[in-house]
Amino acid sequence: MLSTILSAFTVADIRKKLLFTAAILALYRLGAYIPVPGVSAEGVEALRRQQQFSDGGVLQFLNVFSGGGLSRIALFALGIMPYITASIILQLLTVVVPSLEKLQKEGEVGQQRITQYTRYLTVGLAFGQAIGYVFLFKSFTDDAGAPLIQPFNAGTVFLIVLSLTAGTILLMWMGELITQRGIGNGISLMIFASIVAGLPNGISQWWNSDDQVFQVMMPFLALAVIAAVVFVQEGQRRIPIQYAKRVIGRRMTQGGQTYLPLRVNMAGVIPVIFAASIMAFPPTIGQLLNTDWATDFSNFFSPSDWPYIVGESFFIIVFTYFYTAVTFNPVDQADNLKKYGGFIPGVRPGRPTAEFLDRILARLTFPGALYLAAVAALPTILINQTSATFYFGGTSLLIVVGVALDTMKQLEAQLMMRNYEGFLK
Repeated sequence: MLSTILSAFTVADIRKKLLFTAAILALYRLGAYIPVPGVSAEGVEALRRQQQFSDGGVLQFLNVFSGGGLSRIALFALGIMPYITASIILQLLTVVVPSLEKLQKEGEVGQQRITQYTRYLTVGLAFGQAIGYVFLFKSFTDDAGAPLIQPFNAGTVFLIVLSLTAGTILLMWMGELITQRGIGNGISLMIFASIVAGLPNGISQWWNSDDQVFQVMMPFLALAVIAAVVFVQEGQRRIPIQYAKRVIGRRMTQGGQTYLPLRVNMAGVIPVIFAASIMAFPPTIGQLLNTDWATDFSNFFSPSDWPYIVGESFFIIVFTYFYTAVTFNPVDQADNLKKYGGFIPGVRPGRPTAEFLDRILARLTFPGALYLAAVAALPTILINQTSATFYFGGTSLLIVVGVALDTMKQLEAQLMMRNYEGFLK
């Protein structure tokens, strides 16, 4: 991996992309420390002293995905989660709304329209979430005797909400810039940067933990998760493809044999991010309402408790099948093979090929979905058994390792494309 990064810096074009990506991520981390106007520093400090972001609850989980910006009530306090939630909603609606499904099939133009709808929905979700956080954090600090907002009036509240919403919109734009002009997926890299930013604090908690079992177990657990992620992410089923000889004009093209690689985990870390966003929604609503039954409901779905773990595992399996079906269409793949004279040995072209690919994909997706759910849940379960306060469990490790692998693959593809010399010199 290190040699690949060093080789990338020798190519001017890739070096510019890497530096551009690093600059955007640096700005993102800077925005997690810039306070929004209208919030008192004493109130923020009182909020941090209440341990609301370190008790294993949903606020700590959301704080991890915002890179600590939520506990500071910074410009990027909401993080990129509203955009991810909006993307989930639009992808689900494309299945049930015929007009959106039609747009999805219109190619690049339709995808641009869906992206525009996602941006509009992101603004609405961020605005509503910012209002909820303002009143939630105000109630926390009022109990501590340190007002968060001075003076508390409609103008100040609107300014804070507008700043937080603008921060989310800016993050959405920065993520799209990384995807277009940098290396890797911008949204995934921002979540990666948010989680990695909390790694020093997590290591400090592990090192200073009073639980000796946790101290001994955590490094081996982390290495086991990393090894499992790398092993399954690189696993694939290779379907042999045979191409027949074809006459094109006056030339006869030579037939050949290749293979179609089907990955065990074709969905990557996207189902984990989607499931985490969905499971963070009910406790967030419970926290925002701030009533007795809402607080009990929020505690019921705490990220360290069984209901959350079971719900997250369920949504990971569902979203793995859903995202795999969106990214790989067996019917289209079979039609493309038939169009270019390709076939799978022993399988008739056309519909039998599509059914064969669909059957293979279903068998591959099932263990891939179980793997994602297990890696996300098992470390959290083991950490809970040690009564440790450290929360950098399987979900975070899975996202970090998965995003790192995907980014390195894109970097290697860029290097291969620019350094490929061919067979003739």
